[in-house]
Amino acid sequence: MIAPLSGLHAGECANATSQKAMDDCAGKAFKASDAELNALYKQIEQRLKSDADTTKLLVAAQRAWVAFRDAECVFSSSGSAGGSVNPMIYAMCLDRLTKARTSDLKGYLKCEEGDTSCPVPPAN
Repeated sequence: MIAPLSGLHAGECANATSQKAMDDCAGKAFKASDAELNALYKQIEQRLKSDADTTKLLVAAQRAWVAFRDAECVFSSSGSAGGSVNPMIYAMCLDRLTKARTSDLKGYLKCEEGDTSCPVPPAN
């Protein structure tokens, strides 16, 4: 079953009448989510700039997460492999997982002073 396109630039995608238009909408939604993720990642890097060891852990975690996301979406969309709907299904998976990671990064940016369970220091 194909997930609905709701939530993907709703106004623009609601009128998509071709697979190409739906693919484009899903791709744009992912690009927007990816841009937000990258902005948050840069904020975390800034907060960690004086802690090289934790920065290395962040970089390693993010690289591993990207590898997981990409592999998961290849697997998740394999049921439509070779079909015209595959780019949309793949992009929707990328978008969904990127939004979940974005939520995690937002949580790191809300760490409070003294929270030893959080690797990111609070904002000054």
